[in-house]
Amino acid sequence: MERESSTPASSWLGIDEAAPFAGKKATKDAAAADAFVRRWPKVVNATLVAFIMTMPPLLILLGGGRPGAPAVWIKSTVASLAARGEPKKDVLLGGLLLPGFDEQSCVSRYQSVYYRKNMTRPPSPHLLRRLRQQEALQRRCGPGTEPYRRASERLRSGQNAGDDFVATVDGCGYLVLISYRGLGNRILAITSAFLYAMLTGRVLLLDPGKTMADLFCEPFQATSWMLPGDFPLEHFRDLGEDAPESYGNVAVNRSGSVAGLRFVYAHLDHAATPANRLLYCDDHRQFLHRVQWVILRTDSYIAPGIFLNPAYKEELDMMFPNKDAVFYLLSRYLLHPTNDVWGMVTRFYHSYLKNADERLGVQIRVFDGDEPFQHILDQILACTSQERLLPGVVVSGHGGGVAPPPIARSKAVLTTGLNSWYHDSIRDMYWRSPSATGEVVSVHQPSHELHQHFFRSTHDMKALAEMYLLSLTDKIVTSGWSTFGYVGAGLGGLTPYIMIKPENHTVPNPPCVRAMSMEPCDHGPPYFECTKKEIDKIIDTGNLVPHVRSCEDVPWGRKLADPIS
Repeated sequence: MERESSTPASSWLGIDEAAPFAGKKATKDAAAADAFVRRWPKVVNATLVAFIMTMPPLLILLGGGRPGAPAVWIKSTVASLAARGEPKKDVLLGGLLLPGFDEQSCVSRYQSVYYRKNMTRPPSPHLLRRLRQQEALQRRCGPGTEPYRRASERLRSGQNAGDDFVATVDGCGYLVLISYRGLGNRILAITSAFLYAMLTGRVLLLDPGKTMADLFCEPFQATSWMLPGDFPLEHFRDLGEDAPESYGNVAVNRSGSVAGLRFVYAHLDHAATPANRLLYCDDHRQFLHRVQWVILRTDSYIAPGIFLNPAYKEELDMMFPNKDAVFYLLSRYLLHPTNDVWGMVTRFYHSYLKNADERLGVQIRVFDGDEPFQHILDQILACTSQERLLPGVVVSGHGGGVAPPPIARSKAVLTTGLNSWYHDSIRDMYWRSPSATGEVVSVHQPSHELHQHFFRSTHDMKALAEMYLLSLTDKIVTSGWSTFGYVGAGLGGLTPYIMIKPENHTVPNPPCVRAMSMEPCDHGPPYFECTKKEIDKIIDTGNLVPHVRSCEDVPWGRKLADPIS
């Protein structure tokens, strides 16, 4: 991926990095971060004025030009909004984002705010401090720096990881996330791994796989979060939970001794053994602080499990006063689609969704095969009728030829799924008959790939564009168990209506339920109490703390939600 040219954030903020659980000496960063938060309103005003005055006019090309060409800036979005009397938007999202990135190399970073509603949950001052600290750490220790070169050489040579000096030299620790499973799984893994990296003072590096560079812009200035191709640990993608370096083996069979190990492998797949899930209870002061490299494999959103760890409670409470906004805030900070993906989003939005009075997203995922099923269509219609998301239609012969009122309310329905049959059926229903309310209902689906493909660039780009399109709707219906749906709802700050997974090809009763929060569900959380670590004793971890509860669609899963008043 092309690295973005920018002004280093350190020159703007004047801070260094630190983390309360990293086992390192705190530096002047805390005071500088406090100063940043105090002056944030002034920074926003000054930055926004400068942005408006200097930003070239904006146009997303609707075709033509060389493939991958940057967007051409022709008409200022901000100016056009002001001309219509619409309020200006905070392109920096309350301090989540920094100014100074090259806007044309990643149009979505500063433009996406104009396609969304205002931030439903503002970032806390403490979260802003921690983000600035993490950015400084990524720059100081990331790829291309001397600390990274030395750390890579130690990993290559197998220098003893049990030596405290080795783990703390340069003040740089690393968390490498293996690219794993479908795109929805990978996005959930990235955001929650970033949370873990912040809490433990580690640089997050992503295994780029085959498609990551085509999907997302770099989130950090003057550095990269992509694992370099010359990473010295061979076959790290083949590690399994039976590896000698696995966390479960080190914690249980080696009593926490990391002597002679170059790294620790954290296996948090949804089906991980209880011993490996002990990582959820690690406070990073038992033995991981003596390990410079941690390799993480997960296909899950591990944040709920992290929130069960008492060691992180105080820090997490300050970072996220609203427990239902963790994914929403971190994804808005980290995940900015590349220009190619963003072009797909904006072209479809302007063509089919923009002018509707209301937009409804319907995300369809079928786990029983690729062929269409009547009971799935029946469930979609039952859910949208029960929740009054879509109007009924006039029965044939009872007003079928009646035209809608001169000024009819319009509703655009965005469906996403591997098969187009559900879209075609709903579209034809409103084509053949008028709606009972007089609303004009249009139904649109960007793609229908028929089968899910893994690590194919074009397939993943379409999937990411559809996730973002779902996030731009006003209300959303998602399929239970689907990470695709979790991402679409979470990106938009939307509390979804979740369709419960059918059994025996029968529509569930009720067909869908309103989620308790917009947070994704973790399908593989720990089932033991961290204070006791009795891994052979299964308990209901959905009742340990008020903000971690059982998921609506996956009863054994856990999700974050604000405590019930």
